Amino acid sequence: MAKNPSTAVRVIPVELIERKIYLIRGHKVMLDSDLAKLYQVPTKVLNQAVRRNLSRFPDDFMFQLRKEEFENWRSQIVTSNPGVKMGLRRPPYAFTEHGSDALIRPDEQARC
Repeated sequence: MAKNPSTAVRVIPVELIERKIYLIRGHKVMLDSDLAKLYQVPTKVLNQAVRRNLSRFPDDFMFQLRKEEFENWRSQIVTSNPGVKMGLRRPPYAFTEHGSDALIRPDEQARC
């Protein structure tokens, strides 16, 4: 019997994920846009889901970059990738390991 392609497991190379981990405020985090790409959803959809479930994302799970952090991050990305278009309207959200885990466990209570 053929497997349903929508249930196929995607293998993502560890190196790809490691390149998307940043150290911000002393936390290893991934930004909302990078997580959205991994989960194959638009960033807007990911952020809407988070806003609907804010109680599951305390400050040690997720935070929004401050203006100066955002500008510093943006300048580093543009410098290393001159072709990147930075059309972001607001600073991105940063998710710690616990926050990214809470994103993929919609029916469970997030635990420390």
